[in-house]
Amino acid sequence: MKFLKRSILLLLAIATGIVAINYPRLNIIAGYSAKNMSSSVFLADRGLEFTDIHDNNFDLIKFADDNINQTERSASASVFGLLTRKAVFREGLGSVLLLDKTINTKPLIPKRSEPDNTNSYPIGNAAQKDSLFASVNYDQLHKSVAKIFNDTNKTRAVVVIHKNQIIAEKYAEGFDKDARILGWSMTKSITATVFGVLQAQGKLNVQHKAPIAAWKNDSRKEITIHHLLQMNSGLEWDENYNTISDVSKMLVLEKDMTASQIHKPFVGKPNETWNYSSGTSNLLSGILRSQFKTHQEYLDFWYVELIDKIGMNSMVIETDLSGNYVGSSYAWATPRDWGKFGLLYLNNGNWNGEQLFDSTWTNYVTTPTPTSKGEYGAHFWLNAEGQFPDIPHNMFSANGYQGQRVFIFPDQDLVVVRMGLKSMDYNAFLKEVIEAIE
Repeated sequence: MKFLKRSILLLLAIATGIVAINYPRLNIIAGYSAKNMSSSVFLADRGLEFTDIHDNNFDLIKFADDNINQTERSASASVFGLLTRKAVFREGLGSVLLLDKTINTKPLIPKRSEPDNTNSYPIGNAAQKDSLFASVNYDQLHKSVAKIFNDTNKTRAVVVIHKNQIIAEKYAEGFDKDARILGWSMTKSITATVFGVLQAQGKLNVQHKAPIAAWKNDSRKEITIHHLLQMNSGLEWDENYNTISDVSKMLVLEKDMTASQIHKPFVGKPNETWNYSSGTSNLLSGILRSQFKTHQEYLDFWYVELIDKIGMNSMVIETDLSGNYVGSSYAWATPRDWGKFGLLYLNNGNWNGEQLFDSTWTNYVTTPTPTSKGEYGAHFWLNAEGQFPDIPHNMFSANGYQGQRVFIFPDQDLVVVRMGLKSMDYNAFLKEVIEAIE
């Protein structure tokens, strides 16, 4: 009997130890699942079952059990009943993970303009005027687009825009032109563009030192906004989504995501140490907030001066618990609206006759970051060194996790939007698209 009791106690001790060791991981798994479920159901209007089967059915995330509370518009996720996380949806702000049982029930929300459903796309959202380009091989184009909709690629949407006209468009089952899809790190390019708009308005200069009080008395005071936009500050950051890392902890454990990067030490030197960092993008969101006298002005500016101004009315950028836009990761929009963002850059900041950012800003964001091997500019990805060998070197793109892309081709007057759940062979696909329009 004593042996049996000792054995049971030993097993309990081992089980307790295993749980204790893996508790941080369980927290991240449950947090990811709850947040993604809440946004998918209440922001993107997809169902719990659909989200469980498709969006949350990968790696360790699939072990979370999700539940929806329609009354309070929340989602909860539990891992083996050992730990539960909860996310709540707030109109205008998206979903946010709770860290305790309290939340501001009446937060400030951004002011939005009404969609333009009168003018044709891309200026508005009405149907395009019929227009066929003699140079476009439509049969070849449609075959190339259709080919990437399969179980391997898990493509959800493709929109091909040439000379301001949608020339090809296709959606997977369960999606259409009105479906909001998470852009993940394509949000970083939105964040950078807000800086471009502010600079064009004479309200800041990205070459100035980053206004971070915690850096004023040490060597980090030399970091500029430019260094941050180029991910070249020299600060430590671990961007690993497959383990407990800086980025995973920030997205599921932090009340104020703009502060995570601030406390990191140097591991290199500014302008000499490229290191991709979602913490940097959220730090930049915090810097943007500091440019305004009130929180309301900060919330409004992104939409009034950029997002709604170019008719991306479907877009919602979610905020953290402190009311900061999660500028690294959480912008949702329809594929057509993501296409409008690409067109803004194709037209060097000019939208329907109004210059939102200076025409030189496009050159700025596409200038390669030192030590990035020509792959990165200022919160945009580049093809400067021919990473895609069959694609023009001046192509640049907004990139997001799981293969979200807005490709911009200046020479071809072309924007290609691709949304999905996995990355794919973009070089082959884009090569075929270009061949079809030339």
